[in-house]
Amino acid sequence: MKFKKFLLIVLILSISINVGGCKGKDAFKKLFSKKDDNVEIIRSDEEKLDITEEDGLRNTVMYFKNSEGFLVPVMRKLPWEEGIAKIALKNMIDTPTLREDLNSTGLEPIIPAGTEIRGMTIDEDTGVCKVDFNNEFLNYESEKDESNLIKSVVYTLTEFPTIREVQILVEGEAVSTMKYGTQVEDSLRREDINLVKNLEGARSKVLVYFKGEDNEEYEYFVPVTVPTLAPMPNVFTALEELFQGPPENAGLSSNVYEVAELQGVEVKDGTAYVDLSFDSLKEENKKDVLEEVSKSVGLTLSQFDEIGKVELLIDGKTLEEAGMDFEYDESIPTFANEY
Repeated sequence: MKFKKFLLIVLILSISINVGGCKGKDAFKKLFSKKDDNVEIIRSDEEKLDITEEDGLRNTVMYFKNSEGFLVPVMRKLPWEEGIAKIALKNMIDTPTLREDLNSTGLEPIIPAGTEIRGMTIDEDTGVCKVDFNNEFLNYESEKDESNLIKSVVYTLTEFPTIREVQILVEGEAVSTMKYGTQVEDSLRREDINLVKNLEGARSKVLVYFKGEDNEEYEYFVPVTVPTLAPMPNVFTALEELFQGPPENAGLSSNVYEVAELQGVEVKDGTAYVDLSFDSLKEENKKDVLEEVSKSVGLTLSQFDEIGKVELLIDGKTLEEAGMDFEYDESIPTFANEY
């Protein structure tokens, strides 16, 4: 009888261990998670983990500004550790070291010097991230700086797949209105980054990528929000805006619209076939132009989830059929800029 009882106990223990193993490390973490709001409990790295080949580094997108005041996304490799979202924000705070590091790019930090992150939490059900800053966070000088500051925080944090919205707190308190009028009482989503035209009369908006023109040493692409009259965002309208070129005197550039014309676009089985014609394409700059075309088109179409690849056509022909000796990555670019 005792032997049978012993076997029964062993059997129960074995079943318990197997069930626990199926739940994995998430179940183990929940057993020991703390509820203190000031404790870092962000685990934004658990989904879609992007560790590079270099041990312990993670590809992380952060937002800085250029001399024209545009927000610029830059992928940088950060040492991976628990709470990588908080580490990303810390690496955006204005310091002499960061300014020196960014010097060759012409970009600048946005989060004011002396800012500290007092705490960060995430609601795993809603995807709302609450981030608490000290008062130094409010040390900016203009309405444009205020807008860029808020958007840089929101866009950086929502690069992580577990974060969908961001609520900003200062010294532990929710802020309803920033000093230049930005409403931050509710949680914030991505919206209107680098808006370049008036929204009045617009029926939809698309995101278009042009090049920054303030630095010859570091080439980078800038996402801009363009209001349109189209009833809803669509592939053709987005590309049409790209091939019309950037607004005059906006501090943006594009070789695309100067030499190429959009003939049409068709999306089939996840691939966008973009048909172009070229007025002039000199041999000495053909490679540079085609590289910019493929990158800017790919980035612009990245806002449409149904598109995974882009194939460029010239007058209805593939590049090979058109006699173009140019190879490019047809997949949608993962990052706009890397540094």
